[in-house]
This record gives sequence, C-alpha cells and structure tokens, in this order.
Amino acid sequence: MAKLSYCAALASAFVGTGTLAGHLEELVVTGSYDTRTIDVNSALVISADAAQLLKHAPGANVNGNGPLTGIVQYRGMYGSRVATSMDGRQIAPAGPNWMDPPLSYAAAGQLESLELYRGIAPVSVAQESIGGAVTVKTNRGTYTDSEDFALSGKILGNAQSVNSGSHLNAALYAANKNHRIKIGLMTETGDDADFADGNITPSEYDRQRYDVGYGYQNGRHSIQLDFSNSDTGETGTPALPMDIDFIEGDLYSLSYTFAASTDLSVEAKIYGADLEHGMSNFHLRNAPPPPMWRRNLANTDNAGLKVKAILQDDEGNWTFGIDSFQAEHDSDIDNPNNPMFFVTNFNSAERNVLGVFLERQHHFSEQWRGEFGIRYNRVEMDSAEVDGAPARMMPPAGALRDTFNNADRDQTDNNTDLVAKLWYAVSDSTSWYAGIAQKHRAPSFQERYLWLPLQATAGLADGFTYTGNIQLDSEVSHQIEAGFDYSVDNLKISPRVYYHQVDDYIQGTPSGVTPAVMFVRMMNANNGTNNPDPLQFNNVEAEIYGVDIDWAWQLNSDWSLAGIVNYVRGKRDDIDDNLYRIAPPNTSVSLNYTAESWRASVESVVYAKQDDVSETNAEQETAGYGILNLRGTWQASEALQLAAGVDNVFDKGYEDHIGGYNRAGNPDIPRGDRLPGYGRNVFVRASYTF
Repeated sequence: MAKLSYCAALASAFVGTGTLAGHLEELVVTGSYDTRTIDVNSALVISADAAQLLKHAPGANVNGNGPLTGIVQYRGMYGSRVATSMDGRQIAPAGPNWMDPPLSYAAAGQLESLELYRGIAPVSVAQESIGGAVTVKTNRGTYTDSEDFALSGKILGNAQSVNSGSHLNAALYAANKNHRIKIGLMTETGDDADFADGNITPSEYDRQRYDVGYGYQNGRHSIQLDFSNSDTGETGTPALPMDIDFIEGDLYSLSYTFAASTDLSVEAKIYGADLEHGMSNFHLRNAPPPPMWRRNLANTDNAGLKVKAILQDDEGNWTFGIDSFQAEHDSDIDNPNNPMFFVTNFNSAERNVLGVFLERQHHFSEQWRGEFGIRYNRVEMDSAEVDGAPARMMPPAGALRDTFNNADRDQTDNNTDLVAKLWYAVSDSTSWYAGIAQKHRAPSFQERYLWLPLQATAGLADGFTYTGNIQLDSEVSHQIEAGFDYSVDNLKISPRVYYHQVDDYIQGTPSGVTPAVMFVRMMNANNGTNNPDPLQFNNVEAEIYGVDIDWAWQLNSDWSLAGIVNYVRGKRDDIDDNLYRIAPPNTSVSLNYTAESWRASVESVVYAKQDDVSETNAEQETAGYGILNLRGTWQASEALQLAAGVDNVFDKGYEDHIGGYNRAGNPDIPRGDRLPGYGRNVFVRASYTF
C-alpha cells in the first residue's frame, strides 16, 4: 500500500499521546479519509441514545424528539440527508415520523466505535450523502493465532439519577484462527426524566436487544454472518404527536471478503431488516377524548447489496463497485374506539436506489494527495393507492385521495455525484486541505407520498401538518470546503470552513393545495382546534455555511485542554427566511488530568442564543446557556474499569434549540413550549473485560 498521508501521521500523533483525556481519546483522524472516530469505551456518554455520542465530533449535533429518537444533524443538514450505516448496512426506519432513526438500532453497549466522515464524504462510503456520512462499527470479537478456541467477553453496566435509568450489556466471544462466534445481550430502562423545574412526561424508555454473529476466515477468504433483534417497548416521544408502543426489528447481514492478491481485494455484502412499529396518542400521555384516539401501525422491509473492489498500485488505489438498497413502507392509522375510522397513510410506498461508483485515492508526491470520485444513482419510487375514512366523509379529503390515486406515482431520479479533494503537507506539522463536490438526494417517501395533511414528516416536529409532492425534484448541493491541520508535540488544531449552495432544497412551504387547506380548517371547526394551515413539501433554494474546529493542548505531562467549536448558518435563497432547526453556535472545552490508573475531566458546554429561526415553520427563538460536566475514570485492574460523573452539575435550566416542542399534556411544561434540557444527572459505570 502506498505510504500513508499526513492524515495518518496526524492520527499517530493523536493516538500516541496516551496522556491526553477527554476529546483526544475520542476523536481520531484515521487512515486515508479525513474522519473522526469516537471510541465508545472512552466516551463517558451514559445516554441510551447512541446518537448523543456524536456531540463529541466537530460539526455534529442531534435533533432529539425523545430518549431514543436522536436524529443526526451535521453542518445544518439532518435526517436522511446524513447517510448512516451500521457495519456497512443501511437502515430505513419503520416509523414515518422517525421514532426509530437509524442510530436507534445501534445500542451503545454493543458498539466498538462511531465514525464521522468529516466534511465531504467519499462516494464509495454511501449512496446519498448530501449532508455527510456516519458509520457505526459493532464489536464482533477478534480471531486468534491458534487452533484452540479462546473465550473472552465484556460486561458493561451503568446507572443514572436523572431518570433512574439503567443499562446492562453482556457479550461473549469464542474464537480461534479460523472461527469467531459472538453472543450479545442488552437491556436498558428509564423513567420520566427530571429537569430543573419538574419532569418531562412522557420520556420513559424500555429496550432489549440480542446479537449473534459468526465469522470464518481461511487463507484469502473470510465470511461474516450477523443477526440482531431489537425490541423497544413503551417509550415517550414528547416532541411528536404520538408515543412509541413498540418497535420490533430483525436485522441480518452476510458479508464475504476475498483478498485476490496483495494488490486486489473484493468485498460483497447482502443485508436486510424487517421492522414493525406501533404508536399511539393515548397509552403514555394524557389521552384525548375517545373520538380523537389515534393508533398507527407501520412496517418497513429493507434489503441491500454492495459489491466493492479495491485495487492498489504504487501511487494509491482504485475503489469501484455497485450497491443497491430497497425499502417498502406501510403505515395505517386507526382508532380502537371506532372500528369505522381508518387512514391508509402509506401503502406499499417503495424507494429503490441502484448505484455505481468509481473512486481514486492518489499520492502525487510526498506532499500532495488527492481523492476523486464519481457516483451515479438511479432512484425509483412508487406507491399503491390510498384511502381513509376522512376521504369517504369529507369532500376535501376525498379530492386529495382521488388526485393522488389518479396521479403518475411511479417516479425516477437519475443523479450523479462528483467529489474532488486535495491535501498538501507543508511540513511535518502543517497540512492544508480543500474539497469540492456535487451531491444529490432524491425525495423521501414522506416528502413524495404523504397524501393527507398529517405530521408524518420524518421527525421534523414543528407542529405543522404536511402533504407531499409527487413531482419533487432531487436536491443538489454544490459544496466547497477548506481547512488545515496543525500538529506539534503539545498542540493540535484542525479547522474547516464550508459553503453549500443547495438547489431544489426540499422544505415545507405554505400549501397552495386548496383541498388540503380546506380539510385542516374543517377539522379545526369540527374538533375545536386551531391547527395552522398545512404546509406542502416543495423545492426551494437554500445555502448553508459555517466553520467547525477541534483542538487539543497538552499543558504538561499530566494536564491537557481539548475542545470543539461549531458555527453553522442555514438560509433560504428564494425568500428572506432561515432554515428550520439549525443548531446555534456552540463550543465545549474540557480540562483533563491523567494519572497512572485514573483520569478526571471538567467540561464546559456553551450554546449561544438562536434567533436565526424559520418563520415558515413558526420556529421559536432560544436563549443561550452553559452547563458544567464532571467525569472520572479509575482503572481498578487490567479487567475492571470504574467510572462516575455528574452532568449539568449546577442543575441549570435551559432549552436545547434542536430538542423540539412539547406535544403532550404535562403539568410542568405547557403544550407548545420548547422541551427543557435534562437536569443534574449523577451516573456510575462499571466495565469488566475477560
């Protein structure tokens, strides 16, 4: 393999500085791509939501609608715009409101790491990565050098005070030089969370999971078979109109790797998921009058394929391949008090993506390195006909149904992505970077096929009802970014600036569909509600720009500082308005002390106010705030590690701008107010490895 670039040298500097705690142990620049890897074993994040780990990476944040529903936000883009995969598998959520976003299937206790591709993602990594890419890696165990089997394992448990939450994970591995077997079990529960002035109701959660895996390697061949079952019970989502009753998911994959020679390797993977989801507006929160009870049963079938070949040469490598991902969604709404009421929300809504890609990593010289890629995606979508009791009783709803059923619902998008990135090593300590790209995203099935004004919007959580638009065009983002990496013995800093011009950005705009507006107004008159007029998903023009920085400073052999700075701005170009749910400027700084067998850190997290809000989405402004967190870890023995900490030490009352609005009856939080951040949280964690 060609000599590693400055990125690998910087990685060695980060990893080799063993005395640094805090961010440096969690954020690593690795290999031939500019990435940030979060070491789950070192990151003391006790949340059941694995997405919260990404707050330790520059540019990343989380849109939270409940304790298990974190939606990745990266540089102002979120949801399906950020490609998320687990061990190379895509996951299309079952919930039309993303109560089960992809990272909800990545239980933290089963993970090895989370990897964020910083900035422009390579075309080989994901099919649609207009907003970046995140990869989750699960711990599968390690082959040995002997024919005899060796047993190993890990038991991890934690408890926290803010919601009386607990987590217990156990994994057992058996391996020799040819075989490896894994069995993993996990259970976690939590009650309603506390905040400075009361409780967030409902915010309890309950989830179990088991994993089994088998790997085989012999000579140039290796095979890996994995199966996992995730079972989420009653879980609150106070920012959404319903709560989780259950989410049951089976995920499976089979992968094969062939090292044809020292220069050529081939990887193939097939995978799938069967996901079922039930939700309601009456079983966890205060129930509305019986005629307004709603229950939604949804299911999604996923199937994927990826074949990739990597060919090495003296100047770098070629990566080329083909991938396919298919998902079919069904969602039906009813009222258990009224057998006559039904809404076929989505009926066999299909979204199938077939892609081919070619990528070149090239070392021009000791100083210059480049990455160049091209990807073509063909996205085919379709839906069966829909119906519902409202359409049979109310003429406006009937008109919406008939218009949808008579439309040409079979739609195809042909998209081509282009990537070019360059790195220049000025010296052993300084390297410059620049990148440019064109990235696409075809509409989601919600954006295209939501026929009746509803809030099934993949977790937007703005309180508006929406209808889709079958004729939507794909989003296309023209991206440019630049920065440098500076690394000496005691100081590391890595800033990036970026700009995205997004043509045909998909955004809810005031609906011009007369039957949709009439329907919402008739429902208000019939039910005594005052819901605003609906929005419709349409193509608009937008721009996103900003800067993110991660840095670390080794003060002496025992003390260090580390931090992250994030700023992102999202605006509409076609009108004078801002994009919805953009994280405000924020920074975190940790002071770390490391001794021989223990380490401690004090972390300050500060968010500025956010007054650049979306008028279209009636978005509320938020004030700035700062909280203080304490962490401590003791390596009691080679096998046993104990940790403890306090989040929000001073029990600060604050509102997370991208945390959503309260939609449930709650004596401590008025409906429509922003959900508060969690109060003081004391936690302990124990990890035993054998």
